[in-house]
Amino acid sequence: MRAIVYRHGRSEPSLEEIRDPVVREGEVVVLLQAAALNHRDVWIMQGKYPGIQEGIIMGSDGAGLYNGSSLLINPNQNWGTDSNHQSSGYQILGMPANGTFAERIVLPEDRLVPTPGHLSAEEAAALPLGGLTAYRVLFRRCELTSTDKVCISGIGGGVALLAFQFALALGAEVWVTSSDPQKIAEAKKMGAAGGFRYTEQDWSKSMKKASGGFDVIVDSAGGKGFSNLVSMCKPGARIGIYGGTRGTIQNLSPQQIFWKQISILGSTMGSDSDFDEMVDFVDSHKIHPKIDSIYTLEEVADAFSRMEKGEQFGKIVLKIGAES
Repeated sequence: MRAIVYRHGRSEPSLEEIRDPVVREGEVVVLLQAAALNHRDVWIMQGKYPGIQEGIIMGSDGAGLYNGSSLLINPNQNWGTDSNHQSSGYQILGMPANGTFAERIVLPEDRLVPTPGHLSAEEAAALPLGGLTAYRVLFRRCELTSTDKVCISGIGGGVALLAFQFALALGAEVWVTSSDPQKIAEAKKMGAAGGFRYTEQDWSKSMKKASGGFDVIVDSAGGKGFSNLVSMCKPGARIGIYGGTRGTIQNLSPQQIFWKQISILGSTMGSDSDFDEMVDFVDSHKIHPKIDSIYTLEEVADAFSRMEKGEQFGKIVLKIGAES
């Protein structure tokens, strides 16, 4: 079968012809229809991810066919028994275990969930890891309600957009930030109440004045701009952090946090029950994950290049095969 395999020292992912996977007791073979990129795939190629192993099939997100049924792949492995946090043995599909950038994948049957009927194979593939991360940070950690006013920072990436869509589906008022005015314009077309460029001077003051402040803020960047998010919080606000692409948080005032009773909540991926609830939420609200672009396996280098440049608005998908 064809697969995208990690090879040490190569600057681009490698499409190779490899042996079909071996099926062990309790496992099934899924014929993959589509898979989707995450930033972790780029970080793996750059050697910036723990547990990197030579020759592993990459990819965490995927959708495919088993016994004629369309199925989503739950990328969780060994979350553990405590819903509050993952176990020490927790892993994500695609490194160090073989992932979804292949024509076939072997998995325990309990990693498979029926695909909501309104989704295409490409939309389904765009959902698992980003949807899981977005759902947990919004609902499990920040306890979002329909009356909350929400800010999603860095709109355009997969998790941020899914968090945006989930919050809108619940009925919350949602605002966004980006460095790209076109991405803010696209978010407004999708239902954002407003948006501001975080590269502009005093943007957070302008955003707070326009919005009235926020009950929930979802951030994946951290860095020196994080203190601006705190300044936009209403009393009792919750800030959910699921990433740190801009590095160490600086200039954070404890007085603002304790006086306004602000909660800062870390979140990463989610439990199996979070995954099931997320899929049910997408199904009941008929949410369509935003697709940025679709590539073939042969075009995987172009897909990685687009992800690396941060040009995307939505998920970057690989179309693999296996028509339903």
